Amino acid sequence: MQGRGATPRQGTPMNTRDSAFSDPATAPIADTQSMADHRRIAIDRVGIKAIRHPVRIAERPDAQGTAGVQHTVATFDMAVGLPQEFKGTHMSRFVAILNAHEREITVESFRAMLGEMVERLGAASGRIEMRFPYFVDKAAPVTGVRSLIDYEVTFVGEISDGAARLRQTVLVPVTSLCPCSKEISERGAHNQRSHVTVTAESRELVWIEDIIDLVEAQASSQLYGLLKRPDEKFVTERAYDNPKFVEDMVRDVAAALNADSRIRAYRVEAENFESIHNHSAYAVIERGA
Repeated sequence: MQGRGATPRQGTPMNTRDSAFSDPATAPIADTQSMADHRRIAIDRVGIKAIRHPVRIAERPDAQGTAGVQHTVATFDMAVGLPQEFKGTHMSRFVAILNAHEREITVESFRAMLGEMVERLGAASGRIEMRFPYFVDKAAPVTGVRSLIDYEVTFVGEISDGAARLRQTVLVPVTSLCPCSKEISERGAHNQRSHVTVTAESRELVWIEDIIDLVEAQASSQLYGLLKRPDEKFVTERAYDNPKFVEDMVRDVAAALNADSRIRAYRVEAENFESIHNHSAYAVIERGA
């Protein structure tokens, strides 16, 4: 007779319950998400939001053709459509896909990640949104002193029935100076910081820096992280000589986008944070979306 704590005699089988506890890796685990749902209501999007992950963003090649890589941290939202017959999706697979993509991210590699997501989750539709700060090294206009300035960038990819659509959004802070204030005032003119946000869908690769350059060229003046006094004099006078209403900025940016054959569709928004009012001035143009 076995005493308490004794091991079973050789050749004596342990019962099934004891076996499951001794080797949990071999025990069957229910896949609740794949079970049928009796309500028969499809879900448009289900997934994860606000997960942060380190990424490497490919920079536009410089004049010598050298392409850099920028390390940053992005915030991801990832979701797929869920058919009415399934109870849930496999949330862990979203994280696994992110961890598998630690290479450089461009619009093209972003497209590949989107396709992989819907394939691995067995979905007909899906959406990934990636938001991150992007830094550009800029030289002051007179002294040439260098500093970084950050821009808010968002990549959005959507796929449905095998067709993918990708858009990138860049928020560009600039200076605008009021033409009316300049015209009616004996001294000076009111100016303010403005946000110009471009969302573009392109036929071919458009670098983040391309959109930044396009917007800054249409502003009263661009912004810099660091200015010395000669630089400050230059940008102040530059803005005074180049006044823009919010309507002017949104139209001028739209005209530049219309002239770029790479751009298929766009939305351009301009918001002036008025310095003499407690409200903003706002304008938007959308084409081809």
